[in-house]
Amino acid sequence: MKKKLLASLLTAVFTIGAFTGCGNQAQSTTDTKDTQSATETVVESKGTITVAASPTPHAEILKEAAKILAQEGWDLQITEFEDYVQPNEVVYSGEIDCNYFQHVPYLDSYNEENGEDLVSVAGIHYEPFGIYPGTKSDLSEVADGDAIAIPNDTTNEARALLLLQDNGLLKLKDDAGLTATVNDIVENPYNLEFVELEAAQVSRVTGEVAFVVLNGNYALEAGFSVGKDAVAYELSDSEAAKTYVNIIAVKAGNENNEGVQALVKVLKSDEIKQFINDTYDGAVVPFED
Repeated sequence: MKKKLLASLLTAVFTIGAFTGCGNQAQSTTDTKDTQSATETVVESKGTITVAASPTPHAEILKEAAKILAQEGWDLQITEFEDYVQPNEVVYSGEIDCNYFQHVPYLDSYNEENGEDLVSVAGIHYEPFGIYPGTKSDLSEVADGDAIAIPNDTTNEARALLLLQDNGLLKLKDDAGLTATVNDIVENPYNLEFVELEAAQVSRVTGEVAFVVLNGNYALEAGFSVGKDAVAYELSDSEAAKTYVNIIAVKAGNENNEGVQALVKVLKSDEIKQFINDTYDGAVVPFED
Protein backbone atom coordinates (compact mmCIF):
# COMPACT_ATOMS: atom_id res chain seq x y z
CA MET A 1 0.00 0.00 0.00
CA LYS A 2 2.85 2.37 0.87
CA LYS A 3 4.57 1.47 -2.41
CA LYS A 4 1.43 2.28 -4.40
CA LEU A 5 0.99 5.59 -2.54
CA LEU A 6 4.64 6.57 -3.18
CA ALA A 7 4.33 5.69 -6.85
CA SER A 8 1.16 7.80 -7.14
CA LEU A 9 2.86 10.79 -5.48
CA LEU A 10 5.89 10.54 -7.78
CA THR A 11 3.64 10.34 -10.83
CA ALA A 12 1.74 13.44 -9.67
CA VAL A 13 5.00 15.36 -9.11
CA PHE A 14 6.34 14.49 -12.57
CA THR A 15 3.01 15.35 -14.16
CA ILE A 16 2.83 18.74 -12.45
CA GLY A 17 6.47 19.40 -13.35
CA ALA A 18 5.85 18.47 -16.94
CA PHE A 19 2.83 20.75 -17.24
CA THR A 20 4.59 23.51 -15.38
CA GLY A 21 7.60 23.22 -17.67
CA CYS A 22 5.43 23.38 -20.79
CA GLY A 23 3.57 26.33 -19.35
CA ASN A 24 6.81 28.27 -18.78
CA GLN A 25 8.11 27.47 -22.25
CA ALA A 26 4.91 28.60 -23.92
CA GLN A 27 4.88 31.82 -21.88
CA SER A 28 8.51 32.45 -22.83
CA THR A 29 7.76 32.00 -26.51
CA THR A 30 4.80 34.35 -26.29
CA ASP A 31 6.88 36.99 -24.47
CA THR A 32 9.58 36.79 -27.17
CA LYS A 33 7.05 37.28 -29.94
CA ASP A 34 5.48 40.21 -28.10
CA THR A 35 8.91 41.79 -27.62
CA GLN A 36 9.78 41.36 -31.30
CA SER A 37 6.48 42.91 -32.33
CA ALA A 38 7.10 45.87 -30.05
CA THR A 39 10.66 46.52 -31.22
CA GLU A 40 10.36 45.80 -34.94
CA THR A 41 8.56 48.53 -36.90
CA VAL A 42 8.14 47.76 -40.55
CA VAL A 43 7.85 50.90 -42.69
CA GLU A 44 6.05 50.35 -45.95
CA SER A 45 8.12 51.58 -48.89
CA LYS A 46 6.49 54.43 -50.80
CA GLY A 47 9.20 54.77 -53.41
CA THR A 48 12.23 56.85 -54.34
CA ILE A 49 12.57 60.62 -54.66
CA THR A 50 15.52 61.94 -56.68
CA VAL A 51 16.84 65.46 -56.26
CA ALA A 52 19.74 67.46 -57.71
CA ALA A 53 21.35 69.98 -55.37
CA SER A 54 24.30 72.24 -54.63
CA PRO A 55 26.51 70.76 -51.89
CA THR A 56 26.11 73.59 -49.36
CA PRO A 57 23.65 74.15 -47.81
CA HIS A 58 21.13 72.39 -50.05
CA ALA A 59 22.50 68.84 -49.98
CA GLU A 60 23.21 69.17 -46.25
CA ILE A 61 19.61 70.15 -45.57
CA LEU A 62 18.38 67.35 -47.82
CA LYS A 63 20.44 64.76 -45.93
CA GLU A 64 18.67 65.82 -42.74
CA ALA A 65 15.32 65.65 -44.51
CA ALA A 66 16.18 62.16 -45.79
CA LYS A 67 16.13 60.85 -42.20
CA ILE A 68 12.56 62.04 -41.71
CA LEU A 69 11.45 60.82 -45.13
CA ALA A 70 12.90 57.37 -44.43
CA GLN A 71 10.60 57.09 -41.42
CA GLU A 72 7.72 57.77 -43.79
CA GLY A 73 8.83 55.12 -46.28
CA TRP A 74 10.57 57.37 -48.82
CA ASP A 75 14.11 56.84 -50.11
CA LEU A 76 15.59 60.26 -50.90
CA GLN A 77 18.51 60.05 -53.35
CA ILE A 78 20.60 63.21 -53.61
CA THR A 79 22.93 64.03 -56.51
CA GLU A 80 25.27 66.96 -55.90
CA PHE A 81 26.38 69.41 -58.59
CA GLU A 82 28.96 72.19 -58.37
CA ASP A 83 27.49 74.30 -61.19
CA TYR A 84 24.17 76.03 -61.86
CA VAL A 85 23.34 74.45 -65.22
CA GLN A 86 23.38 70.67 -64.88
CA PRO A 87 20.83 70.54 -62.01
CA ASN A 88 18.25 72.07 -64.36
CA GLU A 89 19.26 69.93 -67.34
CA VAL A 90 18.77 66.63 -65.48
CA VAL A 91 15.34 67.70 -64.21
CA TYR A 92 14.21 68.85 -67.65
CA SER A 93 15.39 65.57 -69.19
CA GLY A 94 13.44 63.58 -66.60
CA GLU A 95 16.57 61.92 -65.22
CA ILE A 96 15.89 63.46 -61.78
CA ASP A 97 12.56 64.43 -60.18
CA CYS A 98 13.42 67.88 -58.87
CA ASN A 99 16.24 70.20 -57.87
CA TYR A 100 17.09 72.44 -54.95
CA PHE A 101 19.75 75.08 -55.58
CA GLN A 102 18.28 78.18 -57.22
CA HIS A 103 15.92 81.12 -56.82
CA VAL A 104 13.06 82.15 -59.10
CA PRO A 105 14.87 84.97 -60.97
CA TYR A 106 17.63 82.56 -61.94
CA LEU A 107 15.07 79.91 -62.93
CA ASP A 108 13.19 82.41 -65.10
CA SER A 109 16.42 83.51 -66.75
CA TYR A 110 17.46 79.89 -67.36
CA ASN A 111 14.10 79.01 -68.92
CA GLU A 112 14.23 82.01 -71.23
CA GLU A 113 17.78 81.34 -72.34
CA ASN A 114 17.27 77.60 -72.88
CA GLY A 115 13.65 77.38 -74.00
CA GLU A 116 12.71 75.10 -71.12
CA ASP A 117 9.73 75.03 -68.77
CA LEU A 118 10.91 74.34 -65.24
CA VAL A 119 8.66 75.69 -62.48
CA SER A 120 8.86 76.38 -58.76
CA VAL A 121 6.95 74.10 -56.40
CA ALA A 122 7.81 75.80 -53.09
CA GLY A 123 10.18 78.28 -51.48
CA ILE A 124 12.37 76.72 -48.79
CA HIS A 125 15.04 79.13 -47.56
CA TYR A 126 16.77 82.43 -48.16
CA GLU A 127 20.52 83.05 -48.23
CA PRO A 128 21.62 86.65 -47.63
CA PHE A 129 23.95 87.84 -50.40
CA GLY A 130 27.05 89.44 -48.94
CA ILE A 131 30.19 91.43 -49.61
CA TYR A 132 33.18 89.65 -48.05
CA PRO A 133 36.81 90.64 -47.41
CA GLY A 134 39.47 90.03 -49.99
CA THR A 135 42.69 91.96 -49.51
CA LYS A 136 40.69 94.58 -47.60
CA SER A 137 38.35 94.12 -44.65
CA ASP A 138 36.21 97.27 -44.54
CA LEU A 139 34.38 99.23 -47.23
CA SER A 140 35.89 102.43 -45.84
CA GLU A 141 39.22 101.17 -47.23
CA VAL A 142 38.01 101.17 -50.86
CA ALA A 143 40.48 103.02 -53.07
CA ASP A 144 40.58 104.18 -56.68
CA GLY A 145 41.01 101.26 -59.08
CA ASP A 146 40.24 98.46 -56.60
CA ALA A 147 38.96 95.17 -58.02
CA ILE A 148 35.81 93.43 -56.79
CA ALA A 149 34.87 89.90 -57.87
CA ILE A 150 31.21 89.20 -58.65
CA PRO A 151 29.20 86.25 -60.12
CA ASN A 152 28.76 86.42 -63.90
CA ASP A 153 25.35 84.73 -64.30
CA THR A 154 22.56 87.15 -65.14
CA THR A 155 20.48 87.35 -61.97
CA ASN A 156 23.28 86.90 -59.45
CA GLU A 157 25.42 89.55 -61.15
CA ALA A 158 22.49 91.96 -60.86
CA ARG A 159 22.03 91.03 -57.22
CA ALA A 160 25.72 91.70 -56.52
CA LEU A 161 25.63 95.05 -58.30
CA LEU A 162 22.47 96.10 -56.46
CA LEU A 163 24.12 95.28 -53.13
CA LEU A 164 27.21 97.29 -54.10
CA GLN A 165 24.93 100.15 -55.11
CA ASP A 166 23.12 99.99 -51.75
CA ASN A 167 26.51 100.46 -50.10
CA GLY A 168 27.48 103.52 -52.16
CA LEU A 169 30.12 101.93 -54.38
CA LEU A 170 28.34 102.52 -57.71
CA LYS A 171 25.10 103.67 -59.31
CA LEU A 172 23.04 101.74 -61.85
CA LYS A 173 20.53 102.91 -64.42
CA ASP A 174 17.18 103.47 -62.78
CA ASP A 175 15.52 100.67 -64.77
CA ALA A 176 18.37 98.15 -64.54
CA GLY A 177 16.71 96.01 -61.88
CA LEU A 178 17.23 92.26 -61.77
CA THR A 179 18.86 92.15 -65.19
CA ALA A 180 21.59 94.65 -64.37
CA THR A 181 25.11 94.06 -65.67
CA VAL A 182 28.29 96.10 -65.46
CA ASN A 183 27.14 97.83 -68.66
CA ASP A 184 24.32 99.41 -66.65
CA ILE A 185 26.70 101.21 -64.28
CA VAL A 186 26.30 104.96 -64.76
CA GLU A 187 28.46 106.11 -61.86
CA ASN A 188 31.68 104.46 -60.66
CA PRO A 189 33.26 107.01 -58.31
CA TYR A 190 36.15 104.72 -57.33
CA ASN A 191 36.83 103.48 -60.88
CA LEU A 192 36.32 99.99 -59.59
CA GLU A 193 37.26 97.01 -61.73
CA PHE A 194 34.63 94.25 -61.69
CA VAL A 195 36.02 90.75 -62.09
CA GLU A 196 33.16 88.62 -63.42
CA LEU A 197 33.52 84.93 -62.61
CA GLU A 198 31.37 81.80 -62.53
CA ALA A 199 29.68 81.87 -59.11
CA ALA A 200 31.62 78.90 -57.72
CA GLN A 201 34.93 80.58 -58.54
CA VAL A 202 34.38 83.96 -56.88
CA SER A 203 35.45 82.91 -53.38
CA ARG A 204 38.75 81.56 -54.75
CA VAL A 205 40.17 84.96 -55.65
CA THR A 206 40.04 86.61 -52.23
CA GLY A 207 43.81 87.05 -52.31
CA GLU A 208 43.66 88.92 -55.62
CA VAL A 209 40.81 91.43 -55.21
CA ALA A 210 39.76 93.94 -52.58
CA PHE A 211 36.34 92.30 -51.99
CA VAL A 212 34.22 89.42 -53.25
CA VAL A 213 30.43 89.36 -53.51
CA LEU A 214 29.11 85.87 -52.79
CA ASN A 215 25.97 83.78 -52.93
CA GLY A 216 25.16 82.43 -49.49
CA ASN A 217 26.01 78.81 -50.31
CA TYR A 218 29.41 79.67 -51.75
CA ALA A 219 30.14 81.90 -48.76
CA LEU A 220 29.47 78.90 -46.51
CA GLU A 221 31.70 76.65 -48.59
CA ALA A 222 34.48 79.24 -48.32
CA GLY A 223 34.14 79.23 -44.54
CA PHE A 224 32.54 82.66 -44.24
CA SER A 225 29.86 83.53 -41.68
CA VAL A 226 27.36 86.18 -42.76
CA GLY A 227 27.09 87.63 -39.27
CA LYS A 228 30.80 87.57 -38.48
CA ASP A 229 32.59 88.04 -41.82
CA ALA A 230 30.39 89.96 -44.26
CA VAL A 231 31.21 93.66 -44.47
CA ALA A 232 27.67 94.18 -45.82
CA TYR A 233 24.74 91.90 -46.64
CA GLU A 234 21.08 91.83 -47.62
CA LEU A 235 18.74 92.04 -44.65
CA SER A 236 16.54 89.03 -43.91
CA ASP A 237 13.38 91.17 -43.93
CA SER A 238 14.22 92.87 -47.22
CA GLU A 239 12.44 92.48 -50.54
CA ALA A 240 15.42 90.39 -51.65
CA ALA A 241 14.40 87.70 -49.17
CA LYS A 242 11.16 87.22 -51.10
CA THR A 243 12.73 87.64 -54.51
CA TYR A 244 15.68 85.31 -53.98
CA VAL A 245 14.14 82.53 -51.92
CA ASN A 246 15.68 79.17 -52.83
CA ILE A 247 13.12 76.79 -54.29
CA ILE A 248 12.29 73.22 -55.16
CA ALA A 249 11.89 73.15 -58.95
CA VAL A 250 10.41 70.55 -61.29
CA LYS A 251 9.58 70.23 -64.96
CA ALA A 252 6.15 71.75 -65.69
CA GLY A 253 3.48 69.12 -65.19
CA ASN A 254 5.24 67.38 -62.30
CA GLU A 255 4.22 69.83 -59.59
CA ASN A 256 1.91 67.31 -57.90
CA ASN A 257 4.36 64.40 -57.97
CA GLU A 258 3.71 62.54 -54.69
CA GLY A 259 7.36 62.19 -53.79
CA VAL A 260 8.14 65.84 -54.51
CA GLN A 261 5.19 66.95 -52.39
CA ALA A 262 6.40 64.70 -49.55
CA LEU A 263 9.85 66.27 -49.81
CA VAL A 264 8.44 69.80 -49.72
CA LYS A 265 6.35 69.00 -46.66
CA VAL A 266 9.42 67.79 -44.76
CA LEU A 267 11.59 70.71 -45.89
CA LYS A 268 8.92 73.12 -44.59
CA SER A 269 8.60 71.24 -41.28
CA ASP A 270 9.56 72.65 -37.88
CA GLU A 271 12.30 70.02 -37.59
CA ILE A 272 14.09 71.22 -40.71
CA LYS A 273 13.59 74.88 -39.84
CA GLN A 274 15.24 74.20 -36.49
CA PHE A 275 18.10 72.36 -38.19
CA ILE A 276 18.70 75.32 -40.50
CA ASN A 277 18.66 77.85 -37.67
CA ASP A 278 20.96 75.75 -35.49
CA THR A 279 23.44 74.95 -38.26
CA TYR A 280 24.04 78.04 -40.39
CA ASP A 281 24.44 81.01 -38.05
CA GLY A 282 22.15 83.28 -40.09
CA ALA A 283 23.70 82.41 -43.44
CA VAL A 284 20.58 80.41 -44.30
CA VAL A 285 17.13 81.56 -43.18
CA PRO A 286 13.95 79.42 -43.42
CA PHE A 287 11.44 81.04 -45.74
CA GLU A 288 7.96 81.68 -44.35
CA ASP A 289 5.20 81.86 -46.98
